[in-house]
Amino acid sequence: MPRQFSPEFRQRALRMLEEALPEHETEYAAIRHVGGKLGVGPETLRKWRRKSEIDPGVRPGVTSDDHAEIKRLKRENAELRRANEILRSASAFFAAELDRPTTK
Repeated sequence: MPRQFSPEFRQRALRMLEEALPEHETEYAAIRHVGGKLGVGPETLRKWRRKSEIDPGVRPGVTSDDHAEIKRLKRENAELRRANEILRSASAFFAAELDRPTTK
């Protein structure tokens, strides 16, 4: 199960990364350095950095708010598809009942 980091920890890690960037030749080297100090994987720290650049509009991409909205809409869409399938099945069942000859 993935570890959950507090928002304060993430902000601190990003501040440390910003301070370490000038000291390293590449962004990845700085990410590995700071991640090693904090016990955070380099990919996790890289994603936090990308997200921190996308949310304010510095870098193009899907913001956290947009991502949450898309996720909510996908869930709602799946729920509506299930409801439609249930209604189709019920409709077919009752249509078959109406077509059956009645016995008296």
